[in-house]
Amino acid sequence: MSRVSTRERVRTERRLRHLGLHVIVIAAGSFIVVPILYGVLSGFKSNQQLSSNPFGLPSPWVASNYTDVLLSPDFWRQVGNSTFIAVATAVLVVGASAMAGFVFARFAFRGREMMFTLFTMGLMFPFAVAILPLFVLLRGLGLLDNPLGVILPQAAFGLPMTIIILRGFFRSIPGEVEEAATLDGCSAFGFFWRILLPMARPAIATVSVLAIVNSWNNFFLPLVVFNDPGWWTIPVGVQQFSGQYSSDTARVLAYVIVAMIPALAFYAVAERQLVGGLTAGATKG
Repeated sequence: MSRVSTRERVRTERRLRHLGLHVIVIAAGSFIVVPILYGVLSGFKSNQQLSSNPFGLPSPWVASNYTDVLLSPDFWRQVGNSTFIAVATAVLVVGASAMAGFVFARFAFRGREMMFTLFTMGLMFPFAVAILPLFVLLRGLGLLDNPLGVILPQAAFGLPMTIIILRGFFRSIPGEVEEAATLDGCSAFGFFWRILLPMARPAIATVSVLAIVNSWNNFFLPLVVFNDPGWWTIPVGVQQFSGQYSSDTARVLAYVIVAMIPALAFYAVAERQLVGGLTAGATKG
């Protein structure tokens, strides 16, 4: 009887633990899903409906709030700007970080750890602190109203984290692989290009997704660099649209929801690569 009671107690504790975890997950998901659902439904309402029935279903449904946004050339130009800047930033930061991570991981030289520590110190440097000297520097270089004025600083601030991730992955590759490649006549760069990068594809995919997401969500830097509306990105466009139509809350909500769709679609496609890369990095070595 004691063994049976012990098993039942363990099962009960396990069920209660699982129930508690489910409650926490549902509560956390509600904080994310409920505001989005409210924004989606509110975008189909008129301002009068928002005032009289803020939490009910639209009656009638006002689809023009969404169609006006989708048919706006300004919105699609902002999507194109954000996409171009995000992809260019990801290519630059991943390319530079991969080469730097390879050197820090596979070469032994004096001052290597000190230099790597300097890169890691970049994680402790707040972006907001650098915005004023960065603006002065970009103005002196003539990079205001130029996409390079956003791409280059974003890549620079993305280097520390990306180098840390790739260096750890490169160090987990067995040394025997490099020795075999060297015996076959492969140079250091050939080993990096032909063998190491294909093996590090999950890590490369992970840091690429992170770089694109960080660039897409960046608001402060494009706001400071771009005065020309032709170069506004999605976050800046949402802010400007909210200020222009501050009295039309329903249209602003529709614009915000539509602006979220490209990022959500990209994450839905890249989620498997992101999770797979993080899992591979956690299990190697």
